[in-house]
Amino acid sequence: MEAAAKVTSIFVYPIKSCRGISVSQAPLTPTGFRWDRQWMVINNKGRAYTQRNEPKLALVQIELPNEAFLEGWEPTGSSYMVIRAPGLQALKIPMSKPRDIADGVSVWEWSGSALDEGAEASNWFTNYLGKSSRLVRYNAESETRPVDPEYAAGQITMFSDGYPFMLLSQGSLDALNKLLKEPVPINRFRPNILVDGCEPFSEDTWTEVRINKFTFQGVKLCSRCKIPTINQDTGDAGPEPNETLKQIRSDKVLRPGRKQRGKIYFGQNMVCKDNLTEGNGKVLKLGDPAFVLKKVTSAAEAAA
Repeated sequence: MEAAAKVTSIFVYPIKSCRGISVSQAPLTPTGFRWDRQWMVINNKGRAYTQRNEPKLALVQIELPNEAFLEGWEPTGSSYMVIRAPGLQALKIPMSKPRDIADGVSVWEWSGSALDEGAEASNWFTNYLGKSSRLVRYNAESETRPVDPEYAAGQITMFSDGYPFMLLSQGSLDALNKLLKEPVPINRFRPNILVDGCEPFSEDTWTEVRINKFTFQGVKLCSRCKIPTINQDTGDAGPEPNETLKQIRSDKVLRPGRKQRGKIYFGQNMVCKDNLTEGNGKVLKLGDPAFVLKKVTSAAEAAA
């Protein structure tokens, strides 16, 4: 069987809605890539801040130790996540787990408790956003956040919007950019896995893909909010690319016979079908080939 595409970028977003990290490899876990959306910033009611309401989060840069993406690595007392933003001193967060608990934390439909990263982190984000903030970390020991069982029963995630992985193809980005006056970079769409070598939008139809030796299921076309309209270098929003996506990627265009929800789609939400809790070698790397094992004939037939 010939590979349909290969992995050209891997992105991990340690803090929800903050800047991602491009890595050469990332360990796979049942909730997504290791460290992905393991932290988030919350308001005084415990609700997640995202770029939808706080676009300045786009300018928050995250740095993890290089070895954090090696398989089996565990943090030591001198392992830190370093957080930077314009106008502030860098904030260092120990990667060993904090002891304090924040109750009543929520993201979308889920609520539960999380680990609280403490007063220094709270003050730093409060200063940056200009409103009461805390940095919290997902507590996998006490919490489970299931994905929508209608699309992927039995799968779990941390603080992502809905699914452990999101895949997008370079072909789709290139096809969109040909229609835009000003091309947009991949960071507008925040995928975890970028592949190249396939036709534009072919990932819409992929229901089962083997990447390296791992089997991923395409479970739902990724519907897009306003975040793609936010320039990730400035935090400023504009009408594009969503205006153009409405012309070519709306449910009206892609799924005319289905129930209309006024959504636009770009990318495919995915889950991994393998047992990722045991054994070695659970790592995705740049250059890994992607083989399409099962697909539907068009976006109209895909789950969305």
